[in-house]
Amino acid sequence: MTTARYAIYWAPHAGSALARLGEAWLGRSAEGAVVGARPVVAGFGAAMLDATTAEPRRYGLHATLKPPFRLAPGRHAEGLAEAMVDLARRLAPVSPPPLRLKRMERFLALVPSGASLALTSLAARCVAHFDDYRAPPDADEIARRERAGLTAAQQENLRRWGYPYVMAEFRFHVTLTGPLDPETAARLEPALAALFAPAVAAPLDIRELALFREPVPGAPFELVQRAAMVG
Repeated sequence: MTTARYAIYWAPHAGSALARLGEAWLGRSAEGAVVGARPVVAGFGAAMLDATTAEPRRYGLHATLKPPFRLAPGRHAEGLAEAMVDLARRLAPVSPPPLRLKRMERFLALVPSGASLALTSLAARCVAHFDDYRAPPDADEIARRERAGLTAAQQENLRRWGYPYVMAEFRFHVTLTGPLDPETAARLEPALAALFAPAVAAPLDIRELALFREPVPGAPFELVQRAAMVG
């Protein structure tokens, strides 16, 4: 079995204000774009910001639609890419409310400022559509996730879809930090909200699916391909 993992994400298009700022903040572009200098945040040195962004930097600037998975036996990356293009052709673009910064448990992320049934439906369709390509999680992964204290609904999602936070448990978010202690989060949150406010002022416009790949465990995720939603 291949050790590579794949995921279907939404990723702001290269050159957009959100992509430029988000990639500069993380210090990396998953599609190899030139990354600008990291914004200065008072009270946070370069080393501290490197540590704060280490986890999301590996995944790239994105919001998850189909969580990372290994390919099932008999499935291939080429077929997965074709399936993504085929689905995107039948999906209409989605325009949820603008993003805003929010503290989600221990990390900071950009989330829609209002509910969007269309966005939730898009993620659910991606989870179901690509599930035939997903190898089941192994016992160690299941045990690790169950130790996080899942609800009954999340445990059912883990058994059915291989990940707890899908379907009714789905929350669209663009992660900007790794886990933070409460004091650090309280200091960073207002500065990060002000920093990203100009880049997220316009309504969110989701017009593409993006296939990402983690070549080997622990490696940075890379953008493989985009597919336009034209349904």
